[in-house]
Amino acid sequence: MTDLDTVALGAWLLDNVGVDGPLTHEIISGGASNLTIGVTVGDSELVVRRPPVGAFLPSANDVSREFRYLDALRATDVPVPEVLGFCDDAAVLGAPFYVMRRLHGLVPHDPSVLAHLSLDDARAAGMDFVRVLRGIHAVDIDAVGLGDAAKRTGYLERQVARWTDQWHRSKDGDDPVIDALSDKLGATIPRSGPVTIVHGDYRLGNVMFDGTRIIGVLDWEMATIGDPLADLGYTLLWWGTRDRPPINPSQAVADLPGMPSADDVCGLYGAAPDVVRFYIALAAFKLTIIGVGNRARAKRLGADVPAATDNPLAEWALQMLLDA
Repeated sequence: MTDLDTVALGAWLLDNVGVDGPLTHEIISGGASNLTIGVTVGDSELVVRRPPVGAFLPSANDVSREFRYLDALRATDVPVPEVLGFCDDAAVLGAPFYVMRRLHGLVPHDPSVLAHLSLDDARAAGMDFVRVLRGIHAVDIDAVGLGDAAKRTGYLERQVARWTDQWHRSKDGDDPVIDALSDKLGATIPRSGPVTIVHGDYRLGNVMFDGTRIIGVLDWEMATIGDPLADLGYTLLWWGTRDRPPINPSQAVADLPGMPSADDVCGLYGAAPDVVRFYIALAAFKLTIIGVGNRARAKRLGADVPAATDNPLAEWALQMLLDA
């Protein structure tokens, strides 16, 4: 997105955030997820988050939800950027958006970002990653005003139903593997404990480090309240490349020498590896459907998208459940 209305944004920032001066901007990240736009106004370094152009899946790309969770967490020990304002008037930038103060650190989107760490420091960074996840799940949802953010029961059932619905909304052809994975997940839903905040996309590519400490947990667009093990399962799906299909270069950050193993992550969190098997498969199902949705969005925007021939992540997750 290069056609940002800087005049409209500058006026809004002056009225709502109290910053003024020459405005410049850059795209920090974008694509199918919410757009992250770095904005400098005078001496103030800010970030604007807004939905991508052409977003269409229900419940996805909800920047009001991101803002609510970040605002609620600002008084807790969870490291999050400071949010400064929310705008629900699409006339300003073409979609709702929120503004937060910009952080500076290292976001490990690929192994090279943390490759300089010693064995001990890599271990410390991995341990801090788990510490922060435990901290997110330890937040008192009622005390921070999130107790009514979602239903407190039936989270896993809703997740399976929601992503199955997204699959049927987005697909351009049948896939018996995805259907079988949906059926298997629906038939093996475990009993959940007390609900907590669930980040929904907690992985090494969505945190910012200063040394070995996390100074910001980013990308809260999938946040809700529900079963905390869903976050752990999602984390483990992204934890390394040696025994699971490749998803993204950030996956390989966990392969760096010194990083805790997947079993170590479970131990540091306090969960047995076998317990999280369902949650890892659920995360794979979710990512598969997100990929289908991204393809559908690209086609709606006029891209020439070849038909998918297989879904190795769904095949892997289904086999993992069948082998249990």
